[in-house]
Amino acid sequence: MNQPQQYPAKMANTGVLAAATGNGAQWRLEPEQRDLDANVIHLAAGSEIGEHVGADLDVLLHVFAGAGTLHTEEGQILLEPGDIIYLPARSRRRFTAGEQGLSYFSVHQRKKTTGLMPTLHRS
Repeated sequence: MNQPQQYPAKMANTGVLAAATGNGAQWRLEPEQRDLDANVIHLAAGSEIGEHVGADLDVLLHVFAGAGTLHTEEGQILLEPGDIIYLPARSRRRFTAGEQGLSYFSVHQRKKTTGLMPTLHRS
C-alpha cells in the first residue's frame, strides 16, 4: 500500500510536458490525501474542449505552450504562453487550440465528487 505523500516534492516539469501530442490530461496531482486538484491539459492543433459550465469552484489556469482561444459568455480571450486565466465557479467556457496546439496547467480546490471531463473534439 502506498503511503500518502506528506512532504514537498517536484511533481512534474511543464517544459517536458509541453512536448505532449495527445489530447486531454497529460499529468494529474496524485497524492490521495489532498485539498487541491491540479492537472496539465494538452489539446492538439485544431482540437477543442466543448462548451460546458464549470463546476462549483474557481479555477486558475496557466498557459505554458501553444496558443488558442477561450470562448466565454462575455466573448473570446486569446491564450498564449505565460497567460494566467481565472475561471469563476459555474462560468460557461469552451477552449479551442491554435495551430501549435494548446497546453495549460489547471489548479482548483479538490472536487467533492468525480465528474466526467467535457468532451474533447478534433476539427
